[in-house]
Amino acid sequence: MRRPSYRDRAVVARTYDFGEADRIVVLLTRGHGVVRAVAKGVRRSQSRFGSRVQLFVELDVHLYPGRNLATLTGADTVAYYASGIIEDYARYTAACAVVDCAERLSAAETGEDPFLFDAVVEALAAMRREDNPDLCLDAFLLKAMGHAGWAPSLFACAQCAEPGPHHAFHPMAGGAVCVRCRPPGSADVPAETLHAMWLLERGHRRVADEIIEGHDLAPAIHRLTSAHLQHHMEQRIATLLPSA
Repeated sequence: MRRPSYRDRAVVARTYDFGEADRIVVLLTRGHGVVRAVAKGVRRSQSRFGSRVQLFVELDVHLYPGRNLATLTGADTVAYYASGIIEDYARYTAACAVVDCAERLSAAETGEDPFLFDAVVEALAAMRREDNPDLCLDAFLLKAMGHAGWAPSLFACAQCAEPGPHHAFHPMAGGAVCVRCRPPGSADVPAETLHAMWLLERGHRRVADEIIEGHDLAPAIHRLTSAHLQHHMEQRIATLLPSA
């Protein structure tokens, strides 16, 4: 028995050409997690919605479920974030990392929680207007990891729970570690770095920016956040480029 069609909000995570005129579209949806769908005929010039199915566009999509692939039969633009992102290399690479990591995080979770989709849309909107896209990416990753339940410990020691602030960080240990618990290879970090990450995770961007700019902490925050994510995802994510 064929399942009924449905509508959902979505952003495109990836696309692949398929056959002569079709395209496989990987969608991060608000209510159905990651959905892989075939968009038939969208590479033809007369396609009704082919130009809308692209990165960094929020869509209202109409999908028919299938055994292996859904069929995308409609896509209306809700918000267009590509302008201001695709023309700027730093914003483009950070935005690619947002949708790439969101796809992987959604696959690791149940896939039906709207939090991740909403966080992606918030991050893409922020990247269009802010000067440091890597911080937008890091804020997104810290919030997403916190929602999933495996964000780094940023105040108490991840091993013994001794209250901080601490001055060392190790992804395998779970984040901040005290002098007694720190394993070999831990990164030495100023307490301000971990404090700024704590603020980013909780959405206090303005206060975090004041600390980050005053101490030039952005590169260290990006390295620590990326290292923690990749360790706990157990995979290297190529789109997480080193911060400049």
